[in-house]
Amino acid sequence: MKKLFLLLLGLVLLADGHARKPVRVVMIALDGICVDGFIQANTPNLDALLKEGALSTDTRVVMPSVTLPNWTSHLTGSGPEQHGVFNNGWTLEKSKYPVPAKDNDGYYPSAFTVLKNEVPDVKTAFYYNWINLFYPHNRKYFDEVSYLKDDAYKPNYEKAFNFIVANRNFPTLVFLYSVHTDHAGHSHKWMSPEYIRSIEEGDAEIGRFLEKLKAEGLYEDTYFMFLTDHGGINYGHGGTTPQEMIVPWGIVGPKIRKNFKIEEPNNTVNTAAMVLKLFKVEKPLSWTGEVIESVFR
Repeated sequence: MKKLFLLLLGLVLLADGHARKPVRVVMIALDGICVDGFIQANTPNLDALLKEGALSTDTRVVMPSVTLPNWTSHLTGSGPEQHGVFNNGWTLEKSKYPVPAKDNDGYYPSAFTVLKNEVPDVKTAFYYNWINLFYPHNRKYFDEVSYLKDDAYKPNYEKAFNFIVANRNFPTLVFLYSVHTDHAGHSHKWMSPEYIRSIEEGDAEIGRFLEKLKAEGLYEDTYFMFLTDHGGINYGHGGTTPQEMIVPWGIVGPKIRKNFKIEEPNNTVNTAAMVLKLFKVEKPLSWTGEVIESVFR
């Protein structure tokens, strides 16, 4: 019995003698962040985080440069021509588009779907405050889903932290989103003082979230992705100007190069492919996103 125990223990050890740790990925998602706003805003917490990893300030979004098609593209590794979400009013019931792949309930496969099917015991969570955002996703592939009304987002950061702590011994994928930055642009204009302040307020909450993970010993082994869906110009977006179509994109984690500027072309469809790469899972054949190999050390 003792020999069997030692054999099993050896199977879960790495060559350097440390116990294999579960993969943990947290996607920090702020809506409507243009490159100029990202640069101008005072964001010490995001700056410190992204300096520990790889950052692109030339990532292209998919057309149209609106919210639901782009977040769906981030999470499904595909553009609208594949996943079929062409506008913010999409619902499964209304969609007649012939997607090239779908689950038994008719949903195009997301990173959450693939991981639930391929990774034993993986834990998944989705936190959001814009009601339409979850429509392209099948609830059965999530362990926790939390929606907040009226641009509230701080309680979701607390929920996400508690979820990560509770599942610290399991592989985990968390999507942590807020729309308040986008709404500030629509209400006050992109690059207005109010818009810049909304980014800074989000950064402060991100900082508190990261500090709590550090205190729990859960920061160093976590992969963080900083994501947005589009920029904006004047009071809106949806067009093809650089202010709308080009956004920041970043990734940080144990195997990611530090203080690295991503020079190669990048697109929001690459996000889900990168997530699966971290979990060592192959992407579905229907996906068009690619892995950004240069960010790995």
